[in-house]
Amino acid sequence: MTVITTFREKRREKQLKYERSVLRDLSIHTLKGRFQAYFGSMRMGNIMMHTGIEEACYDIALEAYLLGAKFSKFGYYGEEHEKVRLRCINEEKHLIDTLYNFFLFWGSGEEGAMSEALYYRCEQYVDVWWREGFEKGERRHKLRLH
Repeated sequence: MTVITTFREKRREKQLKYERSVLRDLSIHTLKGRFQAYFGSMRMGNIMMHTGIEEACYDIALEAYLLGAKFSKFGYYGEEHEKVRLRCINEEKHLIDTLYNFFLFWGSGEEGAMSEALYYRCEQYVDVWWREGFEKGERRHKLRLH
């Protein structure tokens, strides 16, 4: 007797396999270092004492990294970096807004004066992780490791 699987299940399995292989290139030290570089110097009251902030930044970083890796196949096939970025602008904007709103939610109300700077910092944080995922994914496609 054979087991019937659907196309969606197979596609999801393939996606998970690819994501696991891409995440092997990433280290915890890189995550921590980049978090400290972007948000370690910020002083927003009691917000940096909350460990949930750091974990949320890690989650967003991983999602942005995987998003860049997912769309790297278009770069491998010759599409320009900025055109590829336009393909996933909605997902990237969602990640930026999620991180920004998380900071505002856990903040102590002092963020109002620096909210624009905080948003740009969140935008840069997601951007750098997207680019790294894109570059690593493109390299994996060149080496035929996809």
